[in-house]
Amino acid sequence: MIGPSSGGAPRDYLWRVHRRLALFVVGFVAFLLLMTWAEHAGLSRDWIGPIFLFLSVMLYACVGIYARTTEPEDFYVAGRRIPAMYNGMATAADWMSAASFISLAGALYLQGFSGTPSQPGGLAYVLGWTGGFCLVGLLIAPRLRAMQLYTVPDFFAVRFGGRWPRLLAALGAVACSFMYVVAQIYGIGLIASRLTGVQFEIGILLGLGGVLLCSFLGGMRAITWTQVVQYVVLLLAFLIPVSWLAYKQLGTPLAPLAYGEQLSKIERLERELIASPSEQEVQAIHLARARDYAERLQQPAAALLRERAALEERIRELKKQGGDFTQVMQLRRELAALPRDEASARELWTRAMLEAQERAKPLGGLPRHGQAFAGDPNGTPTERAEFQTSRLNFLALMFCLMVGTASLPHLLTRFYTTPSVADTRRSVAWSLVFISLLYLSTPALAVLVKYEVMQSLVGSSFDQLPHWIAQWARVDPALISVQDINGDRFLQLGEIRLGADMIMLATPELGGLPYVVSGLVAAGGLAAALSTADGLLLTITNAIVHDTVPARRGNLKVSENRVILSKFTLLAVAMLAAAVAALKPAEIIFLVTASFSMAAATFFPALVMGLFWRRTTGRAVVMGMLAGAGLTGFYLLLASPALRAWWGLPPGGLWWGIHPVSAGFFGVPVGFAVIGLVSLWETRGQRLAAPPADKAASPRQMP
Repeated sequence: MIGPSSGGAPRDYLWRVHRRLALFVVGFVAFLLLMTWAEHAGLSRDWIGPIFLFLSVMLYACVGIYARTTEPEDFYVAGRRIPAMYNGMATAADWMSAASFISLAGALYLQGFSGTPSQPGGLAYVLGWTGGFCLVGLLIAPRLRAMQLYTVPDFFAVRFGGRWPRLLAALGAVACSFMYVVAQIYGIGLIASRLTGVQFEIGILLGLGGVLLCSFLGGMRAITWTQVVQYVVLLLAFLIPVSWLAYKQLGTPLAPLAYGEQLSKIERLERELIASPSEQEVQAIHLARARDYAERLQQPAAALLRERAALEERIRELKKQGGDFTQVMQLRRELAALPRDEASARELWTRAMLEAQERAKPLGGLPRHGQAFAGDPNGTPTERAEFQTSRLNFLALMFCLMVGTASLPHLLTRFYTTPSVADTRRSVAWSLVFISLLYLSTPALAVLVKYEVMQSLVGSSFDQLPHWIAQWARVDPALISVQDINGDRFLQLGEIRLGADMIMLATPELGGLPYVVSGLVAAGGLAAALSTADGLLLTITNAIVHDTVPARRGNLKVSENRVILSKFTLLAVAMLAAAVAALKPAEIIFLVTASFSMAAATFFPALVMGLFWRRTTGRAVVMGMLAGAGLTGFYLLLASPALRAWWGLPPGGLWWGIHPVSAGFFGVPVGFAVIGLVSLWETRGQRLAAPPADKAASPRQMP
């Protein structure tokens, strides 16, 4: 699946690529059948996960080695000879990141169709990300492709000249892409550790090897063909468990067409759970815990001293009475886990208080799945205000995702690889087709999993809980936790805490599918994370090496020495991103959504104004990018609950109730306003200073 030779006939080349792709699909399906037979024959689960991980990484590495190159045109833009359909597949794989594959179904499970007051989202992700490709195809990608560029910051160098527009675009590309790639590497570590049983940090390093072998050796050329392979893997990995679960519940594998039948059943189960005395008892306990944390936060230093003294006293009493050693060790672990100082205690207890308040609501804090928005437009003033805020957050998030999609440098660079502008437009259309195959099934998966949890898992005895719960809890307790809060030895919905990052990965085990399907799903998640990480690392590297060097207007040539330097920079960036991901800074979906807001505020106003308004000036673009990105970054920090707790600020700080992941909602219009006003001011001054003969001169033409 490598690009054609310079003299190869396009039709012959396409036939060769089609044939190789068909052979790969047949071989991959045969491998799945072989693994299924091996599992039935007694192959241990301890071997199935590592086999999927090893063969996946080796497959991608072989493609990367075969497509290795030192040619600048191949390294940066794959020689501009990727056919439209295959560029669409690569773009879909690049787009179906760990957030889409791993976290999107989880977000829909936790947030319903419209999101919650504390977590906007739901279908806003599906609508925003898909609608963004319409903006890419109609506004941005074909015009950038016509300019024969290598990177997005190249546009700023060609359009505006000077050093600062290109330099700021390069810094913006690094900031947005680094935040995004940390989320992908987090997903890589999550999957690799689940497949092999190794520690999370070692799992990151195992998966990172596949990323580096592709992007380090062959740049965009290797990444493109690896992403084509990865798309096939993640498509099968997503559709097989969804179709199987739909067949189990509904008797048909066509999940997107049939899952509506489960919505009415979920609504009935929700009413039963809301009225359940056991669920109400659990809610009351959560509410009491929230009040306890609120009391501690009144005087955190004194409360921390009391907690430490009480634990030390209990340890002394147990030792004096000859208590059980395991109980002593448990108390010692609780003592070691106490916050170190007042600031840490305030941050930890604030998060715990907010979580307890959320879980004290009916359904464990989950919204009713089919509810349009939170609150009630015809209810009390508080309910009406909650409805308006929920709807505004939905629209704000969808807006940020749409314009962020049209602004992400690693995504726009994908459309530089096609042979022509017409192929770029066709490539966008193919991308939408390939993405829709998964996005139409994602809401169905969330509904099917929620029904499975409410119908089969809730009400189970704690002595008979499935083994996969403990296995996932060992990977990361934040992914799933169950606790018998009311002591009745039966699992209530309010006693389950699920993270968005594990809904898709645990679907095969939840539905009782063979473990081979679990390995396939993990391999698909790994493919999604690797494919996006490849493109992001290359974008960061190009921004650092190619775009931060002073260049004359139109001077975009790349030397082979620059390519070698890019490879080693890529290695350094990958290791830094791995170190940050090992800290588990936030959930995948939050990191990715925040990067979209930042990309939207940094690039969208400058790209649209630069492409469609000839009076846009370089100084205006610099000021607009600084204003938009600065306001977005400021609001992300100001409204972040964790940072507010760390700074000792009370919860809140929201402007018009907009949550921090949608910070681009403020940054984008500010960017447009600053660019427009400064450009008008500068061009007005130039017209007033120009002699009368120059008044009829046409504005500066875009290259």
